[in-house]
Amino acid sequence: MSREIVINATKHESRIAVLDEGQVVELWVERTRHRTIVGNIYKGRVTKVLPGMQSAFVDLGLERDAFLYVSDVLEDFEEYDSESPDELHIDEVPQQRPETSISDLLREGQEIVVQVSKDTIAGKGARITSHITLPGRFLVYMPTVNHIGVSRRIENEAERQRLKDILEAIRQPGMGGFIVRTAGEERNEEEFRSDLKYLTDLWEQIRRKGEKASAPTAIHHDLDLVLRTIRDVLSPEFKSVWVDSVDQYQRIVEFLDQIQPNLVSRVRLFRREEPIFDEFGIEPEIAKALKSKVWLKSGGYIVINQTEALVAIDVNTGKYVGKRNLEETVFRTNIEAAKEIVRQIRLRDLGGIIVLDFIDMEEPANRARLFETLENEIKKDRSKTKILQISEFGLIEMTRKRVRQSLERSLTQACPYCAGSGRIKSNTTIALEIWRELMKLRDLHEGQDVIVRVNPVVYSSMQPADPIFEETERNLGIHLVFKPDDTLHHEQFDVVRI
Repeated sequence: MSREIVINATKHESRIAVLDEGQVVELWVERTRHRTIVGNIYKGRVTKVLPGMQSAFVDLGLERDAFLYVSDVLEDFEEYDSESPDELHIDEVPQQRPETSISDLLREGQEIVVQVSKDTIAGKGARITSHITLPGRFLVYMPTVNHIGVSRRIENEAERQRLKDILEAIRQPGMGGFIVRTAGEERNEEEFRSDLKYLTDLWEQIRRKGEKASAPTAIHHDLDLVLRTIRDVLSPEFKSVWVDSVDQYQRIVEFLDQIQPNLVSRVRLFRREEPIFDEFGIEPEIAKALKSKVWLKSGGYIVINQTEALVAIDVNTGKYVGKRNLEETVFRTNIEAAKEIVRQIRLRDLGGIIVLDFIDMEEPANRARLFETLENEIKKDRSKTKILQISEFGLIEMTRKRVRQSLERSLTQACPYCAGSGRIKSNTTIALEIWRELMKLRDLHEGQDVIVRVNPVVYSSMQPADPIFEETERNLGIHLVFKPDDTLHHEQFDVVRI
């Protein structure tokens, strides 16, 4: 399988896409002003203990207090099977121990060192845990628990035992726990010792900083999106990493030279004038990922609806009428839809409870083949998922670990035209789209006027001296004139050269 990572990095945002056989299957966006806090470590102060909910609120110095379950305080770890730092935390559903009350563990005003395991989502505070996890090249270090494990993606039992034996040999008493990542397969003891030393030294620095700091304060920030992706996603199965920023290219090469020098040659600097996401056909996929209807090649389609409680995905035959009989038409549509549904779940980063409404089939064998197809496709997903069998109504319920907002929630805002029942692109997203469109302009002359017509709401949200457009004017040698136009939809804009 041909796999590539494509990175579009600017001062204002980083966008990263993972391609399988040229098809976009995963996409992440991180804006400089709104970086994720997942993986960050804080010294917080407990503001409220709720025995009835077996949880507590902790002030981290953020806009909202973070939420801490009793299971995130107790030592209760499992073996993790993911490569993403976002997945290296306690299970989504708290496994509470009824004999232990949260009030026995925490008290109001108490200072506690915690790590963010889930971003603020839908107005809720961040989810945190007192079980710190520090990912390295081959190991994940858990200084607060006594546990040794191996990624479930390493299936060979002899290799699993060899790795556990190495960990037992190099781990010192009282050091904490470790999990071997998938990248640790077939690595030798010396490489594990080097990774172990780096992680334990890092934890010692964090611990000392935490002892001196006063709550609430951040004592450790995880890597940004670009380097997190290189650390946690890039593996030998990727043939190339394309990046359009010289600075980010140098950062990636230097970072890889330290952690995986054998992969440095796969990093390539994109030098063409065409924007990198346009060249790889990613920009149109982003636009499609913000729409509820997704057409299948056969003529069928799926409809994706996100609600506060769950994500509902409906399958329809659409224009596809088949060739033989209704059962075959439905079966072929469902199989095609299952593959596309998994791709859309990964691409849109959908999480929580997901209900799949496939078209009902009469043949039990066809239902079994559909479920098998879905299971095989979901194995490609790095996030933790659980699937229930098809119900008699053709429904499949599944859960997918939700760590951050979905792509739709990240790139859109509540629609003012429909009182929040729908979604439209946010003002920031539109501003950055305007900026990217301006950067495509060619054959400009010094001092040329360029008029940008936008919706009045978007116009009012733009600062007269927005640094993004000030920089654009300097770089292109032009004069930008923004004009409100109430005939334009909120998401529309026009760029006119004078």
